[in-house]
Amino acid sequence: MADTLRLMTVHAHPDDESSKGAATMVKYVAEGHEVMVVTCTGGERGDILNPAMERPDVLENMVEYRRKEMARAAEILGVEHRWLGFVDSGLPEGDPKPPLPDGCFALVPLEESVPPLVKLIREFKPHVVITYDENGGYPHPDHIRCHEVSVAAFDAASEPDLYPEAGEPWTPLKLYYSHGFSRKRMQAMHDALLARGLESPYAEWLEKWDTDRGDVADRVTTRVECGEYFETRDAALLAHATQIDPNSRWFFVPLDMQREVWPYEEYELVRSLVDTTVPEDDLFSGIKEKVSAP
Repeated sequence: MADTLRLMTVHAHPDDESSKGAATMVKYVAEGHEVMVVTCTGGERGDILNPAMERPDVLENMVEYRRKEMARAAEILGVEHRWLGFVDSGLPEGDPKPPLPDGCFALVPLEESVPPLVKLIREFKPHVVITYDENGGYPHPDHIRCHEVSVAAFDAASEPDLYPEAGEPWTPLKLYYSHGFSRKRMQAMHDALLARGLESPYAEWLEKWDTDRGDVADRVTTRVECGEYFETRDAALLAHATQIDPNSRWFFVPLDMQREVWPYEEYELVRSLVDTTVPEDDLFSGIKEKVSAP
């Protein structure tokens, strides 16, 4: 269709795409637009987080399992998917934290990790790119590196003198950071659960929240209403069976309550080459007008 627009979301690991902005993607696919998910690493160092999958065959074939899970999630979401091809850095734990493993994504120089994403941007030609903020959403080294690579590639894709071997230049028109885990959203869900006489899994998180660090909700510029696609989002998340326990807090809040209390996913507009007014309710705001203009 002539007015088809294209959205690219860049994530650190398989399963991140289904827990961050998945319903937004499904909404745009349903409207006839094209969506591509780019996954920077294979999730090779991820733990098994679902007790039902704690089996020797899974542990021995983690990479294969995660690739199959990602393929199934992409099918459910209706999106194209590409691997960037880097190796999971793992989440260092302890005090002091151990060094990151050699060759992992977080240690690959940007001059090596940016060109493959520039190539994908120039091939897919997205109008909008979504990634994480400078804190990675949470401070996992791969999430922070994903932010750095995505922003650099967004800026480089339009420059003919940069990475000429990566294809003809393409200029994405908007860059967003996704913000899914705000205190404001958590408080709203917590209050709604208690009002229904249900137990809240958020009480301890809210009590321990460091108010000095602020709330990413204050950075949100764009709310995409997508509650009708929450079932598909959850189905895609459950496709990552090694990572997602179906009995976990991900699924504690009834969907009808989510749609009533918080029926949208949230983003921060950080680059725009089109005229738009915030707050927005559409990631393609300003782009539809530009693309359809005679």
